[in-house]
Amino acid sequence: MGKQMSRSNYEKLVIELDDLKVNKRKEVSERLKVARSYGDLSENAEYDEAKNEQAILEAKIAELQYTIDNAEIIEDSNISVDEVGMGSIIKIKRVGSEKVETFNIVGTNHVNVKEGKISDESPIGKAAMKKKVGDIFIVEAPAGELRFELLEISK
Repeated sequence: MGKQMSRSNYEKLVIELDDLKVNKRKEVSERLKVARSYGDLSENAEYDEAKNEQAILEAKIAELQYTIDNAEIIEDSNISVDEVGMGSIIKIKRVGSEKVETFNIVGTNHVNVKEGKISDESPIGKAAMKKKVGDIFIVEAPAGELRFELLEISK
């Protein structure tokens, strides 16, 4: 099964891949050309660095390409407000606390904790999946079990 993601996240990945293939490849290739012009490749740190950068770039391109080729796009209209799934925005409250937190469940490529975007594979994301409003779910944390109540699901 492919990696689930929203259409907008899918399109961001396609744009990023395009940029890496077109612009970054050209940059790295230029750097290699310049480094080669310095002569002796056996003692050429610039050349080694550029070759290394090229290898990392190609690995990243291959990984992005794989993600895109195997993506399963979840249309926004398919995001359920009945139960938590990919793309859901959830409001949760730790049992015994008044602090309400809001998270958006996203694929691992789009995680940004500062923006409240957590992965479906993170402890809270994984525990919240398929839950409905009013459900209490348990998250295993280093400090022990944390119990959360699901207050709201939106998209």
